[in-house]
Amino acid sequence: MQQERHNRYEKARILGARALQVSYGAPVLVETEQTEPILIAAEEYDAGVLPFTVKRGSQ
Repeated sequence: MQQERHNRYEKARILGARALQVSYGAPVLVETEQTEPILIAAEEYDAGVLPFTVKRGSQ
């Protein structure tokens, strides 16, 4: 699966939202040794397994 390119603001929003989910007990989507939710979210993002979509305004 090809990962969509996000700008740094979109990436920060996605990682923050996912880290919050993980901190509240959401299942982790990758095998990892990390314990910090933000680092887990970053690994998931890099693996391309996050089920987030970004809707941009009309151009």
